[in-house]
Amino acid sequence: MIAPPEILRVTHARNICDGATDIPGGASLGHPRVFLEIDESGYVDCGYCDRRFVLIGGPADGVDPSTLHDHGDGAGR
Repeated sequence: MIAPPEILRVTHARNICDGATDIPGGASLGHPRVFLEIDESGYVDCGYCDRRFVLIGGPADGVDPSTLHDHGDGAGR
């Protein structure tokens, strides 16, 4: 079974992902930095590492993640 993607609860609709925020060694172990914009759905998925960014207080906050479909901005595609 594949582990579920990491979910980050954020306070801003515009976010940056480099895939290595918490990895020792930094961005050299991640992916290119991408800017992700959360739309009216309340979340966005990184197209490189599948991290999900959920806007705190938005429509996806507190919802069972398994009920949300993949919702990326095209990064990495």
